[in-house]
Amino acid sequence: MITRQDKNAARKRRHFRVRKKMAGTALRPRLNVFRSLKNIYAQIIDDENGVTIVAASSLDPAIGEGKTSCGNKEAARKVGTLIAQKAVEKGINQVIFDRGGYLYHGRIKELADGAREAGLEF
Repeated sequence: MITRQDKNAARKRRHFRVRKKMAGTALRPRLNVFRSLKNIYAQIIDDENGVTIVAASSLDPAIGEGKTSCGNKEAARKVGTLIAQKAVEKGINQVIFDRGGYLYHGRIKELADGAREAGLEF
């Protein structure tokens, strides 16, 4: 039987392997995604300076307003839209998408689609 700890350890190994090759710059920062069972989080990070430029999550009042569950595809798409709007306000149009070792499916895909629709390119 595969436990949750085993799955998360495998995800962390995948993420570490990808992160060795990927780094965000000031011109093209990294859009990082973290998914928990109840929420989804996204950050735009400049790895050269070690700074988080923009962050959004399903815990934001604009997204979770009147919702009982924020860990679904609908909330993920709203998080993608929100982070893209914040990034465009800061003058960021292009990012590198870091899916955090997760499969590009479900909530991760919805977040990416929402960010693309709101104006981010990756």
